[in-house]
Amino acid sequence: MTTLTEDLKKLILAGIGAAAVTAEKSKEMIDQLVEKGELTVEQGKVLNEELKHTIKEKLTPAPDTETILQNLDTMSVEDLAKLKEKIEQLQKADNEE
Repeated sequence: MTTLTEDLKKLILAGIGAAAVTAEKSKEMIDQLVEKGELTVEQGKVLNEELKHTIKEKLTPAPDTETILQNLDTMSVEDLAKLKEKIEQLQKADNEE
């Protein structure tokens, strides 16, 4: 069960990291466009706020281990089979690396 928890944590942290990098890169790109005069400062601010809002909508807080374990108790047999298959795929990919 420890590997499941660790794999879930890795997956969640990877998603958060990707979102953070995307936000930083988009801000850099907007700043470059403003410097080149292709966007006004106001347009850049509005676009940056829209990007932040979109990222916040897409990111939901990661559930803690206890919540995940509680949800496992209420899952159907079909859902558990899908989860098991996904875990096996992740473990296989991790072993290949």
